[in-house]
Amino acid sequence: MKALILVGGFGTRLRPLTLSVPKPLVDFANKPMILHQIEALKAVGVTEVVLAINYQPEVMLNFLKEFETKLGIKITCSQETEPLGTAGPLALARDKLIDDSGEPFFVLNSDVISEYPFKEIIKFHKSHGGEASIMVTKVKHFPLSVIPGFLFLGHFVTLWLLIQVDEPSKYGVVVMEESTGQVEKFVEKPKIFVGNKINAGIYLLDPSVLDHIQLRPTSIEKEVFPKIAAEKKLYAMVLPGFWMDIGQPRDYITGLRLYLDSLRKKSSSKLAVGAHIVGNVLVDETSKIGEGCLIGPDVAIGPGCVVESGVRLSRCTIMRGVRVKKHACISSSIIGWHSTVGQWARVENMTILGEDVHVCDEIYSNGGVVLPHKEIKSSILKPEIVM
Repeated sequence: MKALILVGGFGTRLRPLTLSVPKPLVDFANKPMILHQIEALKAVGVTEVVLAINYQPEVMLNFLKEFETKLGIKITCSQETEPLGTAGPLALARDKLIDDSGEPFFVLNSDVISEYPFKEIIKFHKSHGGEASIMVTKVKHFPLSVIPGFLFLGHFVTLWLLIQVDEPSKYGVVVMEESTGQVEKFVEKPKIFVGNKINAGIYLLDPSVLDHIQLRPTSIEKEVFPKIAAEKKLYAMVLPGFWMDIGQPRDYITGLRLYLDSLRKKSSSKLAVGAHIVGNVLVDETSKIGEGCLIGPDVAIGPGCVVESGVRLSRCTIMRGVRVKKHACISSSIIGWHSTVGQWARVENMTILGEDVHVCDEIYSNGGVVLPHKEIKSSILKPEIVM
């Protein structure tokens, strides 16, 4: 079997991390996010992965060459000379995706993290006899009509919680027949509520789907799937387990929590243990943690990190080569590669440090987004970008 991963463009929503590497190579839970997908594809028999890319293909391929050998899987590139949307790349890579076997192929969005139930969707695809299978996930919906009532009652906390939940209108919504999974219609970012099952960005497609796609900028969600649904050849399977699009910092942090929770259920031996650990924490074996620290919940500490004594970490990612000095506190933030957080510094509220950023002692960062190779000598009191 083969697979196409839609790598996309510049990764602007994950800047400043994507100023150093393409988005699929940004670390998530101590490995590049695209590697989670490639390993899962290999596990179900995929022998070749095609990366549909229009930005820094040489960086991507050079990095992934070592994993070709380790995993025993072929990784190639299909490069766009212009952005082709979410369907055009399939037409461009047609010759790479079709072979004599006639087997279906996977298509994945590169910034989706889940338990990747590929074995289940293969079985589902074979059972229904349609042309395309897509995975969907359920999100919560609260009609806006309930909000005045909560306001009248003074339930501001409840209102805040309502605002935090995902709205189906942010995504492509799938309306399906529950018993068979046959898709009745596919509505991209509807203006009114039509359902709570959204496109999860994981597809298994017969080669014949490529006949629906022209080599031009095309949306698979707006143009291709609605046509296949109209022919009653599009089927949807509800994705078991967690799902998150981690293409922006807040969702990245949420995705880490969901991933570590899943890891606890499936392979808890990979998680750190000890009196200094609270909840789910992933620590690379090459990192060092000092005395008197309190780590967790929902923390990933990458290779070669040094966490000095008395440090407090929660809901954050500490990437490769980071040093966190004594008594610093980091929460709800991402610390980029080879950065330093000074003694007694406090970093919180979705602060994102790019590569090689150095936060001086006793500095406070409240939502700062700091570009690579900077030294922060004064506190960031409100969310802002530090150029």
